[in-house]
Amino acid sequence: MNWSGVFKQSALFLGIEHSFRLLSEPGTREGMKGSFFSGWLAASGNLHGWADGDPFYVNYVGHPMQGAVSGYIWVQNDGKYIDAEFGANRHYWKSRLRAAAFSAAYSFQFEAGPVSEASIGKVQGKWPQQGLVDHVITPFVGTGWMIGEDAIDRFIIKKLEAKWENPYAMVFVRGVLNPSRSLANVLRFQVPWVRDDRPGLWSPMHSAYVRELREGRISGLPPEAPPELEGEAGLSSFEFSLDAQPQFFFGSGGTGPCMGGGGEAALRMTPSWQLVAQVHGCKLNGLPQNLSGDTLSFYAGPRWNPNPTGRWSPYFHVLVGGMKVSQEEMFPALKEAVEKAAKEKGEPEVALHDLYTKEYEANGFSMAAGGGVDLRVNPAIALRLANLEYKRSWLPPANGRDYNSGLAFTVSMVLRMGTW
Repeated sequence: MNWSGVFKQSALFLGIEHSFRLLSEPGTREGMKGSFFSGWLAASGNLHGWADGDPFYVNYVGHPMQGAVSGYIWVQNDGKYIDAEFGANRHYWKSRLRAAAFSAAYSFQFEAGPVSEASIGKVQGKWPQQGLVDHVITPFVGTGWMIGEDAIDRFIIKKLEAKWENPYAMVFVRGVLNPSRSLANVLRFQVPWVRDDRPGLWSPMHSAYVRELREGRISGLPPEAPPELEGEAGLSSFEFSLDAQPQFFFGSGGTGPCMGGGGEAALRMTPSWQLVAQVHGCKLNGLPQNLSGDTLSFYAGPRWNPNPTGRWSPYFHVLVGGMKVSQEEMFPALKEAVEKAAKEKGEPEVALHDLYTKEYEANGFSMAAGGGVDLRVNPAIALRLANLEYKRSWLPPANGRDYNSGLAFTVSMVLRMGTW
């Protein structure tokens, strides 16, 4: 493991991200005032709920790309797995699990560590930036993004390389179709289109490599790739999924789709039964101006899986747990007056948040019943194509709105352990 490369490239990536924040966000520059340590601790301690006030493309496109870039930083410094290519083989999936762990560590440091959004600008101390969405979406969806780029590189880019020997065309294709990998390459001072598992586009070896691709002599899979497991040998002992989940509430809470996601863990108890635990959150849409809100739910319970080793695997479950709905209203005129008075007294803005906002919360028991179907791609991975649940909760109204019933639709990638 090239630890020096990991730390140097991560530090460069972190410096670029925070420099962009300081140059483009007046609120971040304003948050640099006041005590560093007390402001950092206050901002980190203020994290709660799901949404953080950022638009959809920031939370669900930008942050997953950040997770993918940090994952590729690990991969390109991992000497044991640097040549791993997407496929149904242990070598690849072990490499991406190692990268996912590093992506989660990098994400936590970026959000709440000593060189983070919480310490540089203290943004989590301000409305409405308190949500935990990035802590979940960045590493989990980012790992899925990285795997998607790997699949594109193998099944699309390499096929185009076999057809087009023009290096300039491949510079464009590699850069556009693998943007996260391209940025990670730049962070190690390499050209964006470099690949560790094949010759450079202007290398004397490239023409021979293209000929072998055309003739089918390069398969892309290592010779030790295990065969597809069948029967009980294909039973997964543990499953973990990365979820995208819109929810739709009925009644007065149904102001629009509640967009979010989360994760799920499932432990195999018998061949047909699993014990499931899941945590999800979403951002409430359609609320009035200056009002933001989110939900956080957690469930556990049994799942019946009648065909666990089949390519198509349906399931049904009944889960119990709880749900929390949080809303926060900001009063612009009061905020302006409070900040003006604070500036005159030299007080840090992070300590004034409660003076111009009002919070509404509702907590209660909740149940979820539903089912879906998984498509097994290989022994390690399945795609959850459809999961539909009816959710019934017993919560008091949150700011006069009812969130006690609704539907949740989930699609996800499932990592199957114990089969490879």
